[in-house]
Amino acid sequence: MSNIICIGSGNMGYALMKGASSLSSGIKIFFTDTDKEKARNASDSLKAQVIESNTEAVKKGDYIFLAVKPQVLPHVLFEIEGALKERVNSKSPPVVVSMAAGWSIKKIQETVSCRLPVVRIMPNTPALIGKGVIAFSPSSEVPEEKIQELKEILGCSGIVDKIDERCMDAVTGLSGSGPAFVYLFIEALADGGVRAGLPRDKALEYAAQTVVGAASMIRETGKHPGELKDMVTSPGGTTIEGIASLENGAFRGTVMKAVEAACRRSAELG
Repeated sequence: MSNIICIGSGNMGYALMKGASSLSSGIKIFFTDTDKEKARNASDSLKAQVIESNTEAVKKGDYIFLAVKPQVLPHVLFEIEGALKERVNSKSPPVVVSMAAGWSIKKIQETVSCRLPVVRIMPNTPALIGKGVIAFSPSSEVPEEKIQELKEILGCSGIVDKIDERCMDAVTGLSGSGPAFVYLFIEALADGGVRAGLPRDKALEYAAQTVVGAASMIRETGKHPGELKDMVTSPGGTTIEGIASLENGAFRGTVMKAVEAACRRSAELG
């Protein structure tokens, strides 16, 4: 049985542990957090357990998920450095799984002054409903069997994809931050519907389902978005009129800049 420790019980840590808890057997989940009530609530909802200290957690975990903000990570690593070194020296190192934006594998290893197994991941919030994107990049110290087990654990929360670590900031800008951009677009679509005369509840329902359906068309047909766009766009029709308005507002360029800005911020946080 593998012990999974989640240091931090915020949205992302909870989402991945929720997915892991759906595995039928072989997994035991523990939470630790400075906010003890938050850790207890997360633990109770998943029938997991709470550990009082991060150091104690590191001593018993097979996988240590660092589900804390990048600004908090240095403090956490300083706190658990001794326990990690002990386990590395005893030839039983845990796999440290970090989701802190901007923090490279090398920087984590240098901060704790040992070459422990580290997997850097970037999930997104749709993992809460098993529809996430989880990119991961393992260090050379992670055994293949641990990589496979981790993929099974993460796979309960969405699509799992191995990627070169140099691309991780770009992943953060696209799929990590992307849901917020999509929510903003859905809200704007709904506002447009309301402005055109639809009731608010209908406009929001139609907008959300339109985005779900359009995304599914890309995934299930394998067609390029431009080709699918052209299927909707008749000469002189309503759609091309709307597209022209979006282009006048630099829609595509603005979205690209949003991803680039989030990517830059990820690098800065490291």
